[in-house]
Amino acid sequence: MSCCAAPGCERTFDKKHAAHEFRNYQKNGPIPTTKALIHSIKGAGVRDDTLLDIGGGVGAIQIELLKSGARSAVSVDASAAFEALARAEAGREGLTGRIKYESGDFVELADRIEPADIVTLDRVVCCYPNMESLIRLSTQRSRRIYGLVYPRDRRLNRVFIRVQNFFRGLFRNPFRSFVHSVETMDALVGAAGFRLRQRVRTFVWEVSVWERSVG
Repeated sequence: MSCCAAPGCERTFDKKHAAHEFRNYQKNGPIPTTKALIHSIKGAGVRDDTLLDIGGGVGAIQIELLKSGARSAVSVDASAAFEALARAEAGREGLTGRIKYESGDFVELADRIEPADIVTLDRVVCCYPNMESLIRLSTQRSRRIYGLVYPRDRRLNRVFIRVQNFFRGLFRNPFRSFVHSVETMDALVGAAGFRLRQRVRTFVWEVSVWERSVG
């Protein structure tokens, strides 16, 4: 993943960070939480579906779902370093013509982004201060499946994030991370017409996949 256009995003998600994530992906495939997200979405069926991957990072979700039968993908990312590596990897996989890239903050670009069958935000809400706008606009773009990966709303995570942000402040990095209320996120997604399909928890992270309710 990489973040939306939060202050300090390019400094935090720079070429060094992107290269590290890209090497890990090439060596080991998607990280466990991303793999859990992909697995859950595949379980709902992806053949001929379209994908909107917000905070697309090195392109792991796009590549894995396209190789599993999805028709096309749009990747929205504010980090030029991540987008460059995602484009290169898509080319190596022979998928260039099936992925469109949008550069910038999804919330600012939302009006020009077409709806998709599947919408994913992998570790994106945790680096976006206005979570409510991000979720409202992104759920509006999903016709069927909506997937999120975010930090669990636990005291330990909140303390860790505060420490991270404190040291960022010392080094005058304006980027900040957030642990948003899962209850609030659930309510926003539910109000958009989705029901929870699957939830997977690790010690730090939570993977949630919703399916749009029918009728």
